[in-house]
Amino acid sequence: MKMWSGRFRQPLDAQFERWQRSFEFDRRLLSYELAASGAHARALKDAGVLSADELISILEGLQQIGVSHNQVSQKTRAPSTSSGQAMEHPTEVVDDDAEDVHHFVEKQLVVRIGELGYKLHSGRSRNEQIATDLRLHVRAAIDELRKSLAEVCGAFTDRADQAGSAAMPAYTHLQHAEPVLVAHWLLAYVEMFLRDAERLADCRKRLNLCPLGSGAVAGATLPLDRNLMAEELEFAGPTANSVDATSDRDFMLEFANALSLLSLHLSRWAEEMIIFSTQEFGFVQLPEAYSTGSSAMPQKKNPDLLELVRGKTGRVIGNATALTMTLKGLPLAYNKDLQETQEPLFDAANTALGLLPLVAGFMKTVEFDYARMNEAAQSGFMNAWAGATYLVCRGVPSRLAHEQIGKAVKLCLEKHCELQDLGIEDLQALHPAFDEGFYDCLKPAAVLAIHDVVGGTAPARVKQGIAAARKKVEALREEVNFHAHA
Repeated sequence: MKMWSGRFRQPLDAQFERWQRSFEFDRRLLSYELAASGAHARALKDAGVLSADELISILEGLQQIGVSHNQVSQKTRAPSTSSGQAMEHPTEVVDDDAEDVHHFVEKQLVVRIGELGYKLHSGRSRNEQIATDLRLHVRAAIDELRKSLAEVCGAFTDRADQAGSAAMPAYTHLQHAEPVLVAHWLLAYVEMFLRDAERLADCRKRLNLCPLGSGAVAGATLPLDRNLMAEELEFAGPTANSVDATSDRDFMLEFANALSLLSLHLSRWAEEMIIFSTQEFGFVQLPEAYSTGSSAMPQKKNPDLLELVRGKTGRVIGNATALTMTLKGLPLAYNKDLQETQEPLFDAANTALGLLPLVAGFMKTVEFDYARMNEAAQSGFMNAWAGATYLVCRGVPSRLAHEQIGKAVKLCLEKHCELQDLGIEDLQALHPAFDEGFYDCLKPAAVLAIHDVVGGTAPARVKQGIAAARKKVEALREEVNFHAHA
């Protein structure tokens, strides 16, 4: 029996009936549907719609459904976010007649407890049910993602610590710019991923309101305690407007856009690692556990994980775009178009959740050729700004200092040498401020040390940066664990 078929005189076209069903993909929301149904049942009991015995029967029925599909805890509360629930796609949950996950639960409940199962739908609508289930799903996915981000950030921070005093070229416009510590370069990605974690936390805060009690559009027709239902599902409170609550998918779009930025950061990292692993650079030795070979060229070791990370970024951004276009122009409140927002959401979340553990594993095993990186950091006039700073400290105006070092570089190009190879006579012919102290300022340690500001690559500052990153990562882990055990 359909949940809506009472006023219809003819059955649905069979092809259309199969085509319009959402159960094939929204069955992954089963655990959240059961949890939300348990909260609604308790509210019905408090409103006098269910007796105590009826409530017990319904809760036991919901528990049996959950146990039979390993989806939900005994209390039929919101499932733990630490168990991978957001990624689960319960293919064993099969029903050729269920229109959606809500219909499936009702059918299963009636099988277990009889017609009392139909009473659970009193005072509620599938519009509020799906809005609630999706918020629970995104909330769980955010907690899983932030947990994985903590591991990724921890892996990057550990490698930064291990890099010690090793230096490498930093690039602007993909040209040699200045030397930096390898640790400093790695910490740049930690900052990106920590911002991603913060964005997800911000999204979580906004979505953590409960639509239950909003009805189809105008609010529940029974005196349901919305605060009770929100508390039961660990929401911060009920949504403020029933029209908005039943049609709002902002939280999904915000989540997908946060994932777009996260995947973009992963893609930038993957691109750099691919470049640095080429023979031309040779900074990185690809771990065999995350690489494959060529079926034609036996010498090849290909950066498959990195290339797939880069490629899947387009997939995540595409899902965010699909969500945006589906929502564009929809009138209030619920429209069937909103069903089309679910698959892009699920795919974006699953893609990101699948990437992060692999990235953490890669970073734990990848090998850096510190000797080659150090060597590259000492050529290509990357000490030029340090040379200009030397002149500035001796009273030469910055623009003039810049010009004199530029002329020195030009002379080096003519002589096929580096700045430190020029004779003092050549230098003093350019400007009398040059003296023997100039050569000391060009040494790698001096070039690094001169960047002695907060956020700079001076070794002491980078050491502080590593310590600060560890504190941030630990704080993120504690926050994620708090949500997991709340």
